[in-house]
Amino acid sequence: MGPASAEASAESRPWLDASLPVDERVELLLAAMTVEEKAGLFFQTMITMGEDGELAEADPVFGLPSNREYVVEKRMTHFNLLGVAPTAGAIARWHNKLQELAASTRLGIPVTISTDPRHSFTENPGAAMLAGPFSQWPDALGLAATRDAALVERFGDIARQEYTAVGIRVALHPQVDLATEPRWSRALQTFGEDAELSGELGAAYIRGFQNGESFGPGAVSAMVKHFPGGGPQKDGEDPHFAYGREQVYPGGQFELHLKPFEAAFEAGVRQVMPYYGMPVGTEYEEVGFGFNKSVLTGLLRERYGFDGIVCTDWGLVNDAAIFGQPFPARAWGVEHLTPAERMEKILDAGADQFGGEACPELLLELVADGRIAEERLDVSARRLLREKFALGLFENAYVDAEAADTIVGSAQFRAEGDAAQRASITVLSNRTVLSNRTVLSNRTVLPFARGAKLYVEGIAPAIAAAYGEIVASPAEADVAILRLQAPFEQRETTFENFFHAGSLEFPADVLARIAEIAAAVPTVVDVFLDRPALLGPVVETAHAVVGNWGASGAALLDVLSGAAPAQGKLPFDIPSSMAAVEASRPDVPFDTADPLFRFGHGLSL
Repeated sequence: MGPASAEASAESRPWLDASLPVDERVELLLAAMTVEEKAGLFFQTMITMGEDGELAEADPVFGLPSNREYVVEKRMTHFNLLGVAPTAGAIARWHNKLQELAASTRLGIPVTISTDPRHSFTENPGAAMLAGPFSQWPDALGLAATRDAALVERFGDIARQEYTAVGIRVALHPQVDLATEPRWSRALQTFGEDAELSGELGAAYIRGFQNGESFGPGAVSAMVKHFPGGGPQKDGEDPHFAYGREQVYPGGQFELHLKPFEAAFEAGVRQVMPYYGMPVGTEYEEVGFGFNKSVLTGLLRERYGFDGIVCTDWGLVNDAAIFGQPFPARAWGVEHLTPAERMEKILDAGADQFGGEACPELLLELVADGRIAEERLDVSARRLLREKFALGLFENAYVDAEAADTIVGSAQFRAEGDAAQRASITVLSNRTVLSNRTVLSNRTVLPFARGAKLYVEGIAPAIAAAYGEIVASPAEADVAILRLQAPFEQRETTFENFFHAGSLEFPADVLARIAEIAAAVPTVVDVFLDRPALLGPVVETAHAVVGNWGASGAALLDVLSGAAPAQGKLPFDIPSSMAAVEASRPDVPFDTADPLFRFGHGLSL
C-alpha cells in the first residue's frame, strides 16, 4: 500500500483514498498535520546512503545527521542524494529502507529523493555526480553540440527510467542559464550561449524527464534552474562564493536570459530554483534571487503565473563547513540578517523550500513568535504535498531493487549514451599534413588510418590499441593524440577548485609540450571544453583540434578514425584573447570581438 502500513485505511487516513481528487487529498492530509510536520516539508538537503544500501549513520565529512535523525526527529521528507553508489540495486535498497523509516512516522508521509545530474563524466559535489551505474552521456553542453532536440528528449526519457528504478523522483536540473560570460564555471551543465537553442533543448529535456504530457507515477519532476538566469556573472565569477555574488547587465539583456525559462514553462516544468546571484543595476532589489520578492513573486509567480514549487539554491540561511573549511551562507545582499531573518525574507519572497538546509526548529521559532503565520506554511505545504501525490508516492513509494540493476545502465541505454558522446564531438580544425609517412601523405590528419602507429596521452592504451599500434614516444608514431582539460586557475579552497574559474589561457608549459610533440609527429589535441578555452595557440601548433563535453576514449577514437561521423557543432563562441573576454559584456551573447571559432562551427570528416 506504499509508505503507510497495510493496516492503515481510508478511514484512519482518508488522504490515502486514490479515488479522491489530489487537491482534496492534500487538504485532508494538511488538516491532520501538526505545525512540526508541516515545517519538515520545507527543507531539502544532502543525504548519504550507508554501505551496500543500508541506512546511513551521521556523516562527519559532510557534517550530515543520520538518516533516522533527518526523518524521525526532524520530520524531513525531501532529500538530495549525495555521492556515487556502486550499484543501482544498492541505491534502490537504501531508498526502500528510507521509505520504511518514513512509513513508521505518525502520518507515514513518503520521502522524495532528488539528485544533481548523474549521467555524465563530471565530479563536482556542488553541481553534478559521476555516473557510476547509470548510462553515461555528454554533459548538457555536449547535448547542445548535437543540435538534436529528439536526442535530448530521448536522454531525458532514459534518465527518467533509470532515476525512477532507484527511487529518485526529482531532477535538480536542467540548467538553462545562458553561458554569456566565457569565464563562468557553470557553463558545462548549460545548453550554451544561444537563447533559442537553450530553450528548445531545455524544453525537450523536461519533456523526457516528466514523461511528456503524462506527468504522474512514472515521471521525474524537473527543477529548472537558475531563475532568472545565472549566466551574467561579473568577471565570470560564480556566486557560490562572495567574490562572485554580483550579476550585471551592462548590455541591458536581462529579458533575454528569461527566454529559455519561458520555453520550460511552456513544457510544463514543475519546479524552479533561483540562483545565488544578486542583480546589480536593474529594476529588481539588489539581493540574492532566493531572497528577491520582486523576482520570485513579481516576475515568476505573477508575470509568468508559475504555481509550482520554488526551492532555493543550497545554503542561503546558515554558515557551514565543506571539506573542513568555512563556507558562509550565500546570503548576498542580506549578509547582515540573522538566519531567522533570512528565512523570513525567503518565505516572503515567494519560495517554498530551503535548499541545503536542515533546521525546521528555526522555522518553528518564527511561527511561535508570530513572525510567520501557519497559514503561510500551508501555502507552500500544499504545493509540496501536491507533488508527492502527483508522483504517486502515497500509492507506491517502493521500488524493485532487483529490477533496478537490470534497468539502470542497460546495454541499450549505454549504447545510446555512447552514440550521443560520438555525436557531440566537435572537430574545430584539421590541417593537411605534408609527410613522407604513407598513412598521412598530403592529406588532412583526420581521419587517421586504422592500424596507424599511435602515441596517446589521456587515453588508456588498452582502449587505443583497438584503433592502431600503440607506441611509446612521438618519434615512433604516425599520429599523436593528446587529451587536455580546458585551463582554469587554482583557488584557495578544495571546494572552489571544483568550480573551474579564472583565466582561459593554457599555461606555457602545456603549450610547449604540444609544440614539442607536434614538431615530431602530426598531432591531434582534444580539449574538454567545460569553458571556451583560448585555443588559438593550440590551433597554430597542432594539426587538428577537437572539442568534447564528456566522451570516452573509445567514442573519441571512433570519430577521429572515421568509424563514426564528426557531427558536433560549437554551443558557444571560442574567444580569440583574454582581452576580448574582459572587454565583453557578461549579459550579451556572442559579444567577444573577433572570435576564433563561432557558435555552430564544426567540421565534418
